[in-house]
Amino acid sequence: MNRSELKVIFMGTPEFASVNLKSLIDAGFNVVLALCQPDKPVGRKHILTAPPVKVMALENGIEVYQPATLKTEEAFAKLSEYNADLIVTAAYGKILPKAVLDLPKYGCINCHGSLLPLRRGSAPVQRAILEGDKVTGITYMKMDVGMDTGDIIDKIEVAIDPNEHTDSLMMRLADESAAKLPELIDNWVAGNLSTIKQDDSIATSCPPIEPAEGEFTWEQDAVAIHNRVRALSSWPGAFVMKGENKLKVLDSEVIEDESIVPGELVNSVPGTVVKAKGENLIVKCGNGFLKVKELQQPGGKKLRASDCAHNFTVGSPIL
Repeated sequence: MNRSELKVIFMGTPEFASVNLKSLIDAGFNVVLALCQPDKPVGRKHILTAPPVKVMALENGIEVYQPATLKTEEAFAKLSEYNADLIVTAAYGKILPKAVLDLPKYGCINCHGSLLPLRRGSAPVQRAILEGDKVTGITYMKMDVGMDTGDIIDKIEVAIDPNEHTDSLMMRLADESAAKLPELIDNWVAGNLSTIKQDDSIATSCPPIEPAEGEFTWEQDAVAIHNRVRALSSWPGAFVMKGENKLKVLDSEVIEDESIVPGELVNSVPGTVVKAKGENLIVKCGNGFLKVKELQQPGGKKLRASDCAHNFTVGSPIL
């Protein structure tokens, strides 16, 4: 069966998914329907905003369906209408019921942002960075009724840069996934690929990020704080509290060469500013020193350190 004849239903919601959808469109697959989560309010003004997959689909003349759940007779009937040969999912955000999984002739393929069975769940990229992983990747999986428990079709390994944030890594993973997806589908449909069962004994889970997970203290290790900053910079942001005041750190770097820290401040109390000049806003941590590159002070706007470092006092707490 050639690509133009293969009827594909695509399911996904964020930018990561839209990149994969575009690869199918550009490769000539017959995408008959795109599913994504409902439009949501975005920003301080709560403007109702369409998810990236919806935008991509409509721009290419593909019908969009946004059910709140797939566990209804209405949703099942809707999907059944298309007599799809294959379902492809990427960061859809919902578990597919068995009745839906059984609909397409060639099953359902999921593009997951981790090296399964590691990091099953909805936040694999954020938690990989948060926990200091050096490598992650994409797993193409034949879906079953579990949470990312299906048999593995193929994997791509991707190294994580020590200063990389979630958004950047997510887009690199999307590009890697999208580049390989069309050929993988060709081989899957042709029966040229076998699957490998996941080893459940080494599986790890990664539940959704909660807003409270953004909080850190300066008593923590500089590397741990840095990982929290880059993992959560897009949402909810890494922050430290003093009373009711919240200081957000949106970009940072671990100081490797501690000789730039004045000797009399090396053993300062965690949270102390040890350098505040030019682009160098450096804070003592429980172990090591963190260069704050972008921050948001209580009630203020986002600022690069180079624009505000002079406002901080060396030898005093940052907040």
